[in-house]
Amino acid sequence: MMAIPLAFYVLYLLKFIFIPLFAAIFVSVIFMPLVRKMKEKNVPGWLSITVCVSIIIGLMFIGIQVVKFSASEITHADPTFVITAENRFEEVSKAFTNYFAQDEQVAEESAQAISIKKAQDWFMENGPDLLTGIMGSVSRFLMFLFFLVLLLANTLDMQKLMHILIFNQKMPSVRTFLKIEKSIVKFIWVKFLLSLFTGIGFTIACYAFDVSFPIFWGFFTFAINFVQMIGSVIAVIVVTIFSIIEINAPGTIVTFGLVLTGVQVLFGGILEPILMGKSFSINTITVLIMLALWGFVWGIPGLIMSVPITVLLKTILEQIPDTKKYADLMS
Repeated sequence: MMAIPLAFYVLYLLKFIFIPLFAAIFVSVIFMPLVRKMKEKNVPGWLSITVCVSIIIGLMFIGIQVVKFSASEITHADPTFVITAENRFEEVSKAFTNYFAQDEQVAEESAQAISIKKAQDWFMENGPDLLTGIMGSVSRFLMFLFFLVLLLANTLDMQKLMHILIFNQKMPSVRTFLKIEKSIVKFIWVKFLLSLFTGIGFTIACYAFDVSFPIFWGFFTFAINFVQMIGSVIAVIVVTIFSIIEINAPGTIVTFGLVLTGVQVLFGGILEPILMGKSFSINTITVLIMLALWGFVWGIPGLIMSVPITVLLKTILEQIPDTKKYADLMS
């Protein structure tokens, strides 16, 4: 009991190492079949690693271009939009506060306190901290590439590591590793495709209801949807609240929110469980606990990687007779 919190404290203390390491493990699992196939065709190891890293950098370049394009929607927005948005935001927040507080003066003060200008001032004051965070992200990305190259080059052999630390025999470790590889690859691809289609659905909905920055909101939804369960809820709430700035009719706002909810239910609530199948059965309570735990330990990266880590842990527990009951409890 003392060892468990100590282990999580070490994970928190050394998160600048463990976050890139775990991210590299999950990404390397995706490329392992490609590396094995290239090895069967006698392709040199350095060439297969170069191909995999080039694919990753190419995908990241495409992602940066999408971010740049979606951000250009905001930077090239009509100058009067900011003024209109601020006035509308203050008007709505004042009406909302007045409804609950039943005091116009309190409502006026609250509306001024949460104005867009205040948000802009906050970003100006916290600019240096944001820059420090960006530099930290760059260093973590370089460390991620370092671990990824080691994993793809088989310098860090996860199968042998499991054989030494967890299993006494070679066959259970090989079988477990292949099962983990299959589960994580399936989860990442399904999550990526469903998040992509969800983002496209949000973009189409924003175009249909004349909500500004549809591409930006589509990309925002795609990115945050990787946070299991919570991300989809945040996306619907944030985009619906933003629509209040431009949509005056309450019925239209409700309809817009229902359309967004329908998109999330279709892809996240119906298609995702079907595509994941029974091999990925983890109950809702386990997912929420893991989200809270890894979010507390590693922040946003922990929220994104919580489900793959849970899959890895559950698969290992299933292979050990003494811990199989805990894996069944997670299902």
